[in-house]
Amino acid sequence: MMADTPGCHGPALRSAPPGSPVVAVVGAPNSGKSTLFNALTGSRVQEGNWPGTSVDVARGEWRPGGTPLDLIDLPGAYSLEPASPDEEFTRDMLLDDPPDAVLAVVDASALARGLYLVSQLLEHELRVVVALTKTDVADPVDTAALSAATGVPVVAVNPRQRRHLAELGPALEAALEREPRALRSAPVAGDEIAAAEERFGWIAAVMEGVVDTRPRQRTWTDRLDAVTLHPVSGPLVFLAVMWGVFQITTTVAAPFQDLLDRLFSGPVSEAARTLLGNRFAEAVIVDGLIAGVGMVLTFVPLMALMFLCLAVLEDSGYMARAAVVADRTMRAIGLPGRAFIPLIVGFGCNVPAIAATRILGRREHRILTALLIPFASCTARLTVYVMLAATFFPTHAGSVVFAMYLTSVLLIVGVGMLVRRLLWRGFGSEPLVIALPRYQWPGARMVGRVTWTRVSGFLRTASTVIVACVTVVFLLQATPVVGDHRFADEDLPVADSAYAAVAGTLAPVFTPAGFGSGTLTGALVTGFVAKEAVLSTWAQTYPGEDLGEAVTRDFAEASGGHTVPAVWAFMMFLLAYTPCVATLAAQRREIGLRWTLTGLVLQLGVAWLLAVGTFQLLSVWW
Repeated sequence: MMADTPGCHGPALRSAPPGSPVVAVVGAPNSGKSTLFNALTGSRVQEGNWPGTSVDVARGEWRPGGTPLDLIDLPGAYSLEPASPDEEFTRDMLLDDPPDAVLAVVDASALARGLYLVSQLLEHELRVVVALTKTDVADPVDTAALSAATGVPVVAVNPRQRRHLAELGPALEAALEREPRALRSAPVAGDEIAAAEERFGWIAAVMEGVVDTRPRQRTWTDRLDAVTLHPVSGPLVFLAVMWGVFQITTTVAAPFQDLLDRLFSGPVSEAARTLLGNRFAEAVIVDGLIAGVGMVLTFVPLMALMFLCLAVLEDSGYMARAAVVADRTMRAIGLPGRAFIPLIVGFGCNVPAIAATRILGRREHRILTALLIPFASCTARLTVYVMLAATFFPTHAGSVVFAMYLTSVLLIVGVGMLVRRLLWRGFGSEPLVIALPRYQWPGARMVGRVTWTRVSGFLRTASTVIVACVTVVFLLQATPVVGDHRFADEDLPVADSAYAAVAGTLAPVFTPAGFGSGTLTGALVTGFVAKEAVLSTWAQTYPGEDLGEAVTRDFAEASGGHTVPAVWAFMMFLLAYTPCVATLAAQRREIGLRWTLTGLVLQLGVAWLLAVGTFQLLSVWW
């Protein structure tokens, strides 16, 4: 019986009653394992039609009949011979304290690869049931013949469309009634090559008569891959796709953002003032929470569109191709192509991206990737980019945001090459081994669930961290340090507050970058907690003013008239400096305190040099 699993996570998970049979869900990355787990338990584990989307453990209850089952979604593994920490964890969970049953998820479009893990499971005393996924995009598979050849139940399911899931219940219940036993003799220990050859021979015998092996016609996947994986057209397609994403995001979301902005600054604020009728309460609620949190919430349509576009790309199968396209770049900085997976996750959020470094086999690769992930521009920074781009470059906002993300990629490559040369000159990269799923039409249910999961995560940040930042900023701005003002005086200028005193100490550091103003740099302090707080801080700093006009005025004054170079410099610093304290906590957990502090110094140093260099160079022309 598998013991309580440390580190289990996942919102909305139901806990099975104590003593319920434990069923471990295992399978290769991108086999549909987490999708099936979510379909059975109703949980919200991160999903995607590309490898590396689940590197932690999730646990939930499934009741196929009257008997509750305790399902555990283990990290993806190609075999029980671990090549990375997550695969080692999966092996230990299966063999050191075996579960009551194992639900092996096998991708029908990559049957031989999935059967390798099954062959190893059958060498141990385990109750095994095979769930065959992606049968809708694979060559026909005779499940009855496959079951007879392997000796275990095989059930074809479609978790994306919630079809045939009920058939898994009787198969698992029947398996739980049997005594666990090994159905294959384990190869002789010590000769890994001979063992692998024996397993591949078994797989070849199993697949005879199970799958149609006649030559197949060229598919749409083959035709598209000829373009998306080409060494020349592949990178161009990737850049075009991402440019399109940012264009859609900035243009379509703009009207909804304006609507929400008018809602919070108008009816919501006026209603709050009417109900409160107290100056101090108005200052806290209206000028503090509504102004700060409301500004962040206006970017919910933007976040939703961005997450929707990325979910479509993931579920279609394109993101796995992007990893192949990036393989050559990864090798240039000494990282394996698989490092692209956590890095691309980092463009959504740096915290899970750092956890995803566990898919890398070598510790040096994991450390270097974790040091580079903070330079991947997360969606929290996107809110600030869009606000500044819409204010200073209204006709080219999408292209400006795309330029920031392209700069982020170049920064990752440049810093990676520098760090490798300084610290790990000797180690090389590994060959890229990745499963390329067939292209498929994105499922509305899958895309909708992934989008909502990510948007709700953004909302949780706005309702927790941002509220705390808004409260601290309000208290500092309400505390006078100059003049005869009282606490929270209505006519207390920000320049006379404790906030200005704190922010002013940092301003001289950024004078060479063109934004040495306390009202501008103060937002970078709260941005250290969470990047969304940059906008909420500005909204509190300029109460009653149009935010775009106020920020434009401050940039013009601080830069001596070189407004555009100062804005670019500010965005460059925002791109490169520490994403948030949650990222630091994730780094400390994965690579230790010493490397986390090294990364912190690296981020701040690179950010300052990049900002100063950008301003000094651009101010020659502007």
